Amino acid sequence: MQPLEDAHALVIGIADYHGIRKLPRVADARELAAVLADPSLCGYPRDNVQLLEDAQATNQAIRAGLERLARSAGPDATVFLYFSGHGGRVEDGPHAGQFLLPVDTIYPSADDLARTAISGAEFTAALAAIKARRLTVVLDCCHAGGIGEPRDLVPTETVAPGLSDNYLDALKAGAGRAIIAATRATTPAYVREAARYGVFTGHFLDGLRGSAPGAGGVIRIFDLYDYTQRKVVADQPNQHPVFKAELEENYAMARYRGGEVPRAATTTAPPPADGFAHDAYISFSKDKLDKAWARKTFLPALKGAGLNVVSEDDFALGAPLIDEMERAVVQSRYTIGLLTPRSLADNFADLNSVLARHLGLEKSQRRFIGVLRERCKPRLSVRALYYLDMTDDDEFDINIARLVSQLRQAPDIRRTED
Repeated sequence: MQPLEDAHALVIGIADYHGIRKLPRVADARELAAVLADPSLCGYPRDNVQLLEDAQATNQAIRAGLERLARSAGPDATVFLYFSGHGGRVEDGPHAGQFLLPVDTIYPSADDLARTAISGAEFTAALAAIKARRLTVVLDCCHAGGIGEPRDLVPTETVAPGLSDNYLDALKAGAGRAIIAATRATTPAYVREAARYGVFTGHFLDGLRGSAPGAGGVIRIFDLYDYTQRKVVADQPNQHPVFKAELEENYAMARYRGGEVPRAATTTAPPPADGFAHDAYISFSKDKLDKAWARKTFLPALKGAGLNVVSEDDFALGAPLIDEMERAVVQSRYTIGLLTPRSLADNFADLNSVLARHLGLEKSQRRFIGVLRERCKPRLSVRALYYLDMTDDDEFDINIARLVSQLRQAPDIRRTED
């Protein structure tokens, strides 16, 4: 099998720290490097996969590995960077900021930490120097010793474990960047006692081995994260992976079982030529909170993905409101209802969902998609439908990608027993 062309990886795994608390010994990094370089799996060229494990993962070696990626990976390259180890935050003082901790980090003081660790600013600059259009960064930090037994970074109040969400946002800057953290800054990443892998990386590896979708013979970043996130939360509800991205596409980051095309993906439907004027009509309440999120966040994300979406902002001035709502529902492939406690109390927002579901019954199609923005209890006819949970802003990017994919497909035909 041919390797994935122009693919590069730097895989770092540290448990046996010299001067700070050690982490549970797992085979995460070693196995991940092997899976990436396996021609029957991810297909990265073996010479392009660098593994730095424990004593190898010094400050100097990590810097050299990042520089190697910047030199060898051109604009068309696929780059994967993995760090498993301690991450920390100095929250005040002259060295305030984020840090990744190499194996030789010294910590009797914040001055020593800043001198021997890799600062967030340095790591951000190193990523910016990598010109690849497809860059995936996975940070599996803040391990715990076992279920229910999270361990702090070091016995001090000066350094907090983990990397902040704001810093993860900063890392994603630049087109084609996906940042995945094994957990939020406020929650630990778990390792079960005597387990071979951490909870997050174990499921991530399963996805790369073929459990994640592989349409077209490749594993795409959204599909891999969606698979991993669902498995992690089901396995350990207290751990919540985070996805941050600045993407123009759901890019391929590895081969699927060496390029094997799954049986279900051998035939793909063409884009629907169904004559709809719009991909979706977005219905939301008149409450200022709902309108602000819809107008400033939700609608721009859908339009930025190239979708033709409309809302009440596109209604003709002076036209009867009911007529405009009916026209939008009929002319749109889907109607999306943003579900919040306010929308449930808004008669017009509720009417949009009723119109869309009634039209779906007439046409024997599923035309209504509920998007749960805040926890609430819609009417039973809506709760009976599978709706998209967008209550967690950390999952916004992956959920938008999933929704965009659905809106580009023709509505499912209802079975007669529905």
